[in-house]
Amino acid sequence: MMSTEKTIFIVDDNKSNLVVASDALSDLYKVFTFTSGARMFKVLEKLMPDIILLDVLMPEMNGYDVIKLLKEDERFCRIPVIFLTALDNPEKELEGLNLGALDYITKPFSVPLLQKRIDLHLQLFDYHCNLEGIVEEKTKEVVALRDTVIRTTAELMEYRGKNVGNHIARTKMYVGALINAMTQNDVYANEIAELGTDLVLQSSQLHDVGMISISDTILLKEDSLTSEEFDLVKEHTDFGEMIIERMKEGGFDNEFLDYASIFVAYHHEKWDGTGYPKGLAGHDIPLLGRIMAIADVYDALVSERPYKKALSHDAAVAVMLDGRGTHFDPAIIDIFEKIHHEFEKISIME
Repeated sequence: MMSTEKTIFIVDDNKSNLVVASDALSDLYKVFTFTSGARMFKVLEKLMPDIILLDVLMPEMNGYDVIKLLKEDERFCRIPVIFLTALDNPEKELEGLNLGALDYITKPFSVPLLQKRIDLHLQLFDYHCNLEGIVEEKTKEVVALRDTVIRTTAELMEYRGKNVGNHIARTKMYVGALINAMTQNDVYANEIAELGTDLVLQSSQLHDVGMISISDTILLKEDSLTSEEFDLVKEHTDFGEMIIERMKEGGFDNEFLDYASIFVAYHHEKWDGTGYPKGLAGHDIPLLGRIMAIADVYDALVSERPYKKALSHDAAVAVMLDGRGTHFDPAIIDIFEKIHHEFEKISIME
């Protein structure tokens, strides 16, 4: 049998039934009895049981009413509930099970049977909780591994470009600032609400993963690129998409990689259709691509590169706003204009 540390609530308007059930269980568990659901809820605010035995037929609030309230409350919805009933009605039993009850025990009950069924349900619940803990721990390990891969990949890209300014980390923060401000200002808020924001921000770090394919000769060139060299740079979006597709084939988190694929493929598209690689225009460009375009271009403007000096924040903002309706989505660049000082703070972070 289970340890006496387990706590059981018994709810029944019949005091004789409460006495019988309490006598049967008090040597094995901490037992609290209640003559109504309302009385039980008052105690629930202070004490959480491991299981509830609940009579079905009670005045004012019957057992089905009680379990509905339990399941609707995040604090109590996981408490196992077993119905105690004198009814012999399969339809009613099915109703209770559909509401979330684990089992029915018929009154008058056999004491050994009552003890054994409660013991089994408590063991099953403990096993379920332990299994959830294992799954949660494994999930954390997978997420940690994914984040390590992302961070290592990002560091590799930045090292190859001798970009010690943490471009990847900054663009992630810019994207987060834009998404937060867009939500607050009801700009594409419905579309953003459908996104998994944490995954979006993590996946944004892979937006330049295709740059791995570009030779050091081009990445480190101190003069302006020739048209042929720029055409080679443009290929990093297609190469990046290929990398993401390979990851998907390996069975990695598809939602995360779906977001990454959008960032990779569309952050160089322009609102007026003159961008690359697909030459999309307006709302045909996925939202995450339009958001990353602003984050990526701003950071490029305020960062020093082998071929150029960094612009001041004010000069960069002027360039960004000049791209309204041509390079950038007008609605999102308006948000940028409202929060550009947040970008400035991010840009000077070590």
